[in-house]
Amino acid sequence: MTVLTQKPISKRTVDAIVPDGTDALHWDATLPGFGVRVYASGRKTYVVQCRGPGGSKRVTVGRHGKITPDEARKKAAVIIDRIKQGLDPVPAPPRPEPTVADLAARFLDAHVDVNCKPSSAVHYRRVLENHILPALGAITVAAVERSHVARLHHSLRDTPVAANRTVDILSKMLSLAEAWELRAQGSNPCRGVRRYREETRERFLAPEELRRLGRALTEVEAGGGAAVHAVAAIRLLLLTGCRLNEVLSLRWDDVDRTARELRIRDGKTGPRSVPLTPTVLEVLDGVPRLPGNPWVIAGRRPGARLPRIDKHWARIRKRAGLGDVRIHDCRHSYASRALALGESLTMIGRLLGHTKVSTTARYAHLARETEKASAARVGDSIGAHLVAQGASDV
Repeated sequence: MTVLTQKPISKRTVDAIVPDGTDALHWDATLPGFGVRVYASGRKTYVVQCRGPGGSKRVTVGRHGKITPDEARKKAAVIIDRIKQGLDPVPAPPRPEPTVADLAARFLDAHVDVNCKPSSAVHYRRVLENHILPALGAITVAAVERSHVARLHHSLRDTPVAANRTVDILSKMLSLAEAWELRAQGSNPCRGVRRYREETRERFLAPEELRRLGRALTEVEAGGGAAVHAVAAIRLLLLTGCRLNEVLSLRWDDVDRTARELRIRDGKTGPRSVPLTPTVLEVLDGVPRLPGNPWVIAGRRPGARLPRIDKHWARIRKRAGLGDVRIHDCRHSYASRALALGESLTMIGRLLGHTKVSTTARYAHLARETEKASAARVGDSIGAHLVAQGASDV
């Protein structure tokens, strides 16, 4: 490569350079280290060559015609200064700001998969895929405002519970974004969104409904097959107040006949024990125990448990004439009967595996009804004497 003597670099001087069949460097007379490289092909590019703490470096500034000599000289001055400081000649381009979709991926990986149960993780993913990402996925995390959240919340107004849970999940994501320094502290826009009122649906089986359900269970059980284990699951739900997943995840090793307990290994609120009453034990004794299958509620496949009982419950519910009863209402019915028998809310909370008093408080109205019934019985008893005494004095 030919290195020519220094001369001022301007558009006129660069345009006047004629290739001589070899590459050549022409250095600027006013800014040491700045020059123009002329290729044998005729292409001309502005370059910088400078020595810094890391040694000599040569950097291409830009192509003649794409930028002017003055623009190239200004860029060259900055590059030369960075090289002498020991910095990269050209700073790395700023990383693109993370979007809500990026945050969702990190949220699932760093929080949900680490801290949540598989069933909860499925719920989080479903809410993200169906609601949050379609609406906000392309927006940068720092740009999410209250108006975005309010619009998303309003779009789900026909399903208030789903709307509120969606905002709750988004709020958790944005709180973690603050902890991960992706948003300013205290900037979570979900805090200002008023949640919809949720109508709590409490459905309890009356004694006559329980009798009809009992007959339907017996009739379906007589048909054999997978329905036998589904029937056992429903009976255990009614007799223990356990959650559905707690019953379906029960192993034979969890049945402790000596301690008279059922060990719930992975309940919603953590491991706990459920009393093994004689009635529950009778149900368990009637469940077919399949060789090589550790699950109490066994499934069709060898060694597997029954994953769901929706179809079985729908058939049983229809046979019993209980069209509006959900499988979770078995748990509500257990709590209702406990209150009717005089158990306290504290004890019912322990039986149901609640960790918060507020969760059990939903049954407080039933407790008041029980108190009213008791007061009526006591009052009637005393009133009978008072009325009788009053009648005898006439």
